[in-house]
Amino acid sequence: MSEESEQDPKRRRAGSLRTVIIAFGANCVVAIAKTIAAIVTGSASMVAESAHSWADAGNEIFLLMAERRSARPRNPAHPVGYGREAYVWSLIAAFGLFTAGAVFSIMHGIAELTSTRPGSNFVVAYVVLAISFVFEGISFAQSYLQARRMADARGAGTLEHVLVTSNTTLRAVFAEDAAALIGLVIAFAGVLTHQLTGDAVYDAIGSILVGVLLGVVAIILIDRNRRFLIGEPASDAITDTVLAVLLEREEIDKVTYLHLEFVGPEQFNLVAAVDLAGDDPESDIAGEIVAIECDLERSPYITRAVLTLSRPGATPLEAKPSDGGLGTVSTVIH
Repeated sequence: MSEESEQDPKRRRAGSLRTVIIAFGANCVVAIAKTIAAIVTGSASMVAESAHSWADAGNEIFLLMAERRSARPRNPAHPVGYGREAYVWSLIAAFGLFTAGAVFSIMHGIAELTSTRPGSNFVVAYVVLAISFVFEGISFAQSYLQARRMADARGAGTLEHVLVTSNTTLRAVFAEDAAALIGLVIAFAGVLTHQLTGDAVYDAIGSILVGVLLGVVAIILIDRNRRFLIGEPASDAITDTVLAVLLEREEIDKVTYLHLEFVGPEQFNLVAAVDLAGDDPESDIAGEIVAIECDLERSPYITRAVLTLSRPGATPLEAKPSDGGLGTVSTVIH
């Protein structure tokens, strides 16, 4: 295993942390600007957008906690590590987006449907929306570039990778930034239509649409975190690669069972049934299995490896072509 492959998880974690910090800074600046604009203009769409940005800024704190707490090394009390903490804190962030962002925006929009208050200071709203678009665009560019690099490494599309990746903070920031840019367009349309028609109902509809958008994004994020918390199996590509790696070992004659389950961002448990080469006594076999498990756990991607002997007559698994080396999991791992 190359030194570069061992550093990949650390580099990617650093990249995710940088993405979250950039998003947090952008959201704080944008939230303050939108709040001022909402007060000055009285626009329902701007109120919804300010709530959206404050929710995103608060969520970044939970995502920072997800990155920090999930990186703690495993110990006897937690033999599989703390990786799943990333999904716990990301799940809390997704619920925050749903309640503080989606529910508030929809309720406020409904309340403003019957408003007869005339709009004012539309220029302030446009300036703030433009500035917000720039800051949100910078944050989105950072998350997009990170997602694109990781997607290229596993030969997948960027959006496909974001939806299935085990890197929950990347998915959250990418989704929130994308929703922020779309929300700004909706808010602009609501404010502009209000100005052109003099009817505040369009502004209120803009607030409702922003809330619906946030609700959809939050539900997707909640579902993805739920899946990883209850145990998400590794993809077929990862399983095939690891199977090939196991069969390359001279101690292993065949593998009859292999299960890989994510226990954190880019970390998984390995459970396999193997048939060892040779006809060593039981005491030697036990030591050999432990040695293989310890060697596999040197990989930055495998948190824990558990090997058992195959039952007699079990059908061996067939490995697909692999470019070899446990470090190559980095080219397909989520």
